[in-house]
Amino acid sequence: MKAKDIREKSDTDLAELEKSIKGDAFQARFKNFTNRLDDTSALKKARRDIARVKTILTERATKIAASTKEAPAKHAQVATKSVAKAPAKAAGGTKAKTAGKASKSVEASK
Repeated sequence: MKAKDIREKSDTDLAELEKSIKGDAFQARFKNFTNRLDDTSALKKARRDIARVKTILTERATKIAASTKEAPAKHAQVATKSVAKAPAKAAGGTKAKTAGKASKSVEASK
């Protein structure tokens, strides 16, 4: 089945199609195990059809989720503020340690 044909179907149709293809794939695996499957490429075709259906369902879900999210610019500003604060704290801590070592070396040289 082509992706173009799958995209034209609704979500409920795709869910039903996925179930039916999974059932067909199971039957094909069972027939292959008992050496009754004539066309072994049916296994590969079924796996790929399932992947196509799942991909399209996932794409639709991400489009819906992206359209309902808040403005991403607000989240980006919050993240940059918190990142900017973290190095300042670390830098202050290292200066204090270095200053302590420097004062000890000055005292040792006296």
